[in-house]
Amino acid sequence: MSQELLAIIEQIEREKGIKKEIMLEAVESAMLSAAKRVIDLKPDEEFKVQIDRSTGEIRAFRNNTPVTNIDFGRIAASTARQVIIQKMREAEKDVVFGEFQSRVGEIVSGTVYRFEKGNVIVDLLGKAEGILLKREQSPKEEFKQGQRIRAYVVEVKKDTKGPQIILSRAHPNLVKELFELEVPEIYEGIVEIRGISRQAGERTKISVYSKNEKVDAVGACVGMRGNRVRNIVNELQGEKIDIVRFNDDVREYIKAALSPAKVSEIKLDREKMKAEVIVDDDQLSLSIGKHGQNVRLASRLVGWELDIRTKSMIAAEALGGKKEEKAAAVAKAEEGKEEEPKAKGVKKAVKKTAKKEAKKEGASLGDLSGIGPKIVESLKEAGIKSINDIIEAKAEGLMKIKGIGEKKAQKIIAEAKKLL
Repeated sequence: MSQELLAIIEQIEREKGIKKEIMLEAVESAMLSAAKRVIDLKPDEEFKVQIDRSTGEIRAFRNNTPVTNIDFGRIAASTARQVIIQKMREAEKDVVFGEFQSRVGEIVSGTVYRFEKGNVIVDLLGKAEGILLKREQSPKEEFKQGQRIRAYVVEVKKDTKGPQIILSRAHPNLVKELFELEVPEIYEGIVEIRGISRQAGERTKISVYSKNEKVDAVGACVGMRGNRVRNIVNELQGEKIDIVRFNDDVREYIKAALSPAKVSEIKLDREKMKAEVIVDDDQLSLSIGKHGQNVRLASRLVGWELDIRTKSMIAAEALGGKKEEKAAAVAKAEEGKEEEPKAKGVKKAVKKTAKKEAKKEGASLGDLSGIGPKIVESLKEAGIKSINDIIEAKAEGLMKIKGIGEKKAQKIIAEAKKLL
């Protein structure tokens, strides 16, 4: 019986991962409880049960004196069995909790088991059950019972029913971990992931940096013919992924983060961590993205607040144009309705507004104070036919015209601003 007991305990250790010592202590405790039910003990008497760790022999002691021929009986044996089962369950829960606690921040695989009020219960290879909360699900993903899925372990909690394993398919680090699994250069530490921002189900921007000059960080992540990034996109059921090259130069980093849009100029406010990004009119919709998605993700990625503006917007503001013109253009771009051909219409609309404002004020080149007819004629020959053109040309542009020096150029601009 003793050898059989050890064999059973060793089998439980192999199958359940419960340490042999824990099981032996559980059996000793069970035997002690059973023995106390059949032995009449006085209050001052001490009784204990020990199991030999090498032979499995069970020995009982009453006041340190060995006791033999104990008949535990049917009830006592049942008590011992219940205690052993309870200890096994408790130990098994601790083993599962310890295993998954060490895997927080990693990806685990499982099978969709059932659905509860929008939450998905996942069978984690028969070891435990994880819960994919509704808020941790990607909006565009749908699951079927029995489907194989991979999820990111967010947290592991202790519960009376067992460890509660919180999973996520919407966490940004899910994409990060998928890249580590798919790209050997990241796993080996040659390529680093410097930042990541994600709108689950829609788009992810991830910035990478290579420690080795011979290894292209972006190329390593994309893979041969795009195989590596395609595998991740398929895992995320079609979610778009922008791989951005990290740069210590904030301006270059912002330009890369706003891709596929092309940036003309960037003005930085380092104290407030704000950047004014100036783009051409036909790049407005691309830079902002549908519902502001592109600029929002880029802002999170670089850690700067980004303000997208076009040259036409700046010109309109300089001419006292209404703020509604800018708001309307931005709103259309955010809705994703403004494609590149339509964006050109914004520029024409703003210029038209500027001309109306100039006409409303009754201003023309001939109204410039202190400016003779010859200078006016020279301005027109150079293509400057309105007050707005003078403002846009600036002093540098006016000085290129014959007969206009630096002082004269500044005077013309000052008079133009007065008229407006």
